[in-house]
Amino acid sequence: MPSLVRFLFIIAVASGLVAGGLFALSEYFEPRQTETRSLVPGVKVRR
Repeated sequence: MPSLVRFLFIIAVASGLVAGGLFALSEYFEPRQTETRSLVPGVKVRR
């Protein structure tokens, strides 16, 4: 039983580190917004 608790604790800590890293990346690094246009071959837009 102690090995199961240790395993779950390690998984919880690793999950917390990953979630914290993703949160930090999403909060502190904002991407530049640019407008992109690309033609899709074979698609006609009706007006």
